[in-house]
Amino acid sequence: MSKMEKLEKIYKNLKEEKTLVLLKPDAVKRGLIGEIIKRFENSGLKIIGLQMVKPTRNLLDKHYPKTKEWVENLGNNFIKTCEEYKIKVDLKKDFNVNNVYELGLKVREWLLDYMCSGPIIKIAIKGPNAVEIVRKLVGTTLPFKSPPGTIRGDFSIDNPIIANLEKRAIQNLIHASGNKEEAKYELNLWFKKNELIDYN
Repeated sequence: MSKMEKLEKIYKNLKEEKTLVLLKPDAVKRGLIGEIIKRFENSGLKIIGLQMVKPTRNLLDKHYPKTKEWVENLGNNFIKTCEEYKIKVDLKKDFNVNNVYELGLKVREWLLDYMCSGPIIKIAIKGPNAVEIVRKLVGTTLPFKSPPGTIRGDFSIDNPIIANLEKRAIQNLIHASGNKEEAKYELNLWFKKNELIDYN
């Protein structure tokens, strides 16, 4: 492959990058659909797939990883947040689990409950560096730590401690694929090929 062919391949990959966004039930219920889509379009990204759906638990179970590492990370984040707020947690007494992995499974169940609680909007987005730009526009996972100007920073104040004590997932409005591999998997899961429509 010549140098020019390599550059053309890089150019095409950058220009054709796609990612998945899900507007979660709280975003839909609060009437933020238009405002959030406007943020993506204003940045120069292109919407190539869009639909309101009521997801099944089975679909969401495929969406969220089940690896030991990912589930334990959920449990560890839970404990870390409690430690930050100097809240002592007895896993057995408070949550009827024996270890961090079981706690992570419980948190994952709360996440599935939350995502099944109402309609969501699935969006396929295309543009240069789409994955990274969307993540920047969305803000950090914890809304109260997201800076102003981001979607979560402007529209959500939910706190993980409140969510944990209420035994529910944090309501952070939106899901965005974390990397290119994740985006590819998630787009194939949520959209059929003929549902993605490209245009100039």
